[in-house]
Amino acid sequence: MILYLLAVGLSVTLGLMRFINLAHGVFAMAGGYVTVTIMSRLGVPFLASVALAVVLVAAGGMLLERTLYRRLYQAPILEQVLFSIGLIFISMAVARAVFGPLAQPIELPAWLSGPIDVGVGTFPVYRLFLIAVGAVLAFAIWVAVERSRFGASVRAAVDNRRMAEAVGIDVDRVFTVSFGLGTALAALGGSLGADLLPIYPGYPNDYLVYFLIVVAVAGLGNLRGAFFVALAFGVVDTMVRYFVPDLGRMLIFLLVMAVLFHRPHGFAPRTQA
Repeated sequence: MILYLLAVGLSVTLGLMRFINLAHGVFAMAGGYVTVTIMSRLGVPFLASVALAVVLVAAGGMLLERTLYRRLYQAPILEQVLFSIGLIFISMAVARAVFGPLAQPIELPAWLSGPIDVGVGTFPVYRLFLIAVGAVLAFAIWVAVERSRFGASVRAAVDNRRMAEAVGIDVDRVFTVSFGLGTALAALGGSLGADLLPIYPGYPNDYLVYFLIVVAVAGLGNLRGAFFVALAFGVVDTMVRYFVPDLGRMLIFLLVMAVLFHRPHGFAPRTQA
């Protein structure tokens, strides 16, 4: 579920907006750092800290979209890639200078700590909480993007900007809101997942490949597919690492290569491919 929350925002910017934003992990790292900082220094409760982090990072993401990203929407793919990679390096340097090289610990509230009996054994309460939150958000995201006028406006703006503007769609505002949504989801994933995926300066670079795997295998813009691919990837990755730890990562990459060799566009519907 955490992997889905982290990857679905990239699916929005890369699949729907057609922008190669490899710096997506920067916003997830920012969400984690903001959450930890608000909790430790201001004493704000966990859920309130997560909500504040999501709002602040989304606001920062929309500001970057207005000032920097917007200039590259029509630029060649190479320029978009180089820009986002440069943003990764800058963010890693800033995070190391401000927070140091070590991972930031997060203290969960008592009601989210410890195990709970689920009938067939015990299970960490926090992980059950993440599963529930992820399932609710997955449905909400799918409805908002696939079954709403907003989602249709995004697709129309990407496919034919002039025609979208001719029918009254404010393309600039739609793109800003879409980018804000993607960064908010990244911040939420980074905040909620800080206990499972530690927040440290190398975060946006080290986890980038996982985000790209989910988006590539699911297919660009296939939000429902991203949900199932993230679940499958998480389960398979954990099992492989448990049973064959020495070959875990290599086997996962070989499996992904085999899937993409057979289906280059991932599992997106043919109409989207």
